[in-house]
Amino acid sequence: MPYNAEISRSNPTAFLFLIDQSGSMGESVGKSNYTRAAFLCDALNRVVMNLIARSSKSEGVRDYFHLGAIGYGGQGVHNALRGSFANRIFHPISAFERSPLAIEDRVEQIPDGNGAMRSHSIKFPVWFQPLHDGGTPMRKALRMAAEELTGWCDDHPDSYPPTVLHVTDGEPTDGDPEPMAGQVRQTGTTDGHSLLFNLHTSNSKAGPIEFGSNEEAVRDPYGKSLFRMSSPLPKTVADAAREKGYEVEAGARGFFYNVEPVEIVEFFDIGTRASSQSMLLR
Repeated sequence: MPYNAEISRSNPTAFLFLIDQSGSMGESVGKSNYTRAAFLCDALNRVVMNLIARSSKSEGVRDYFHLGAIGYGGQGVHNALRGSFANRIFHPISAFERSPLAIEDRVEQIPDGNGAMRSHSIKFPVWFQPLHDGGTPMRKALRMAAEELTGWCDDHPDSYPPTVLHVTDGEPTDGDPEPMAGQVRQTGTTDGHSLLFNLHTSNSKAGPIEFGSNEEAVRDPYGKSLFRMSSPLPKTVADAAREKGYEVEAGARGFFYNVEPVEIVEFFDIGTRASSQSMLLR
């Protein structure tokens, strides 16, 4: 049965974040001044923090995970990480613990135990910063993702397959992305093909689709294309989604459409958490 390889330091798994950085990602979320790009980067930074926490043992951070990020927009297709991470796409999780791009002082609201909220100052490590400009070269980004995944899988042939988590708010401006998405899904290890999960966020009044299982339920051609690009959910991922309260039918795919930006947080959490069921603590 695929997607059950044990994850350890000798056989890590990989997460590749595919990030839409086009001009439309600069639009505000709801009535706030918080842009989609800023919301996405906050979600990504929290995912990295969570993966560091899940990998931390008494002697330090163990490299159960390798992370990479590809951004695409007006600056073309590029490594979405900067600083010491700019030399290549994939890096072990311990490198993120050692080298955040910045540490921000933030204030969060937390429950005070009496039904009210109180302000709490925190140190917030940052690896991703908002960027939004130009068009949406999704096809080229998927091609780059396929090339990077091929190299990673060649180096880790017996690992749990990589997971690609793609967030976008618009249609591609460089042609049909489906063939390139097919190349992404054809990469993999002896434990199965790489997984490609897609989330489309928008302000559309059309009903959202979460973990869709039927192309006919998607009304517009671009949505249907994004559905076909998405991998079917392995059992571990489907179980993680059900634990979060989602209705996951047989044949469901890693596909969110017309959802609010807040769904990005759940999308990342489910996409990264399911593999932890295969982790070996060594």
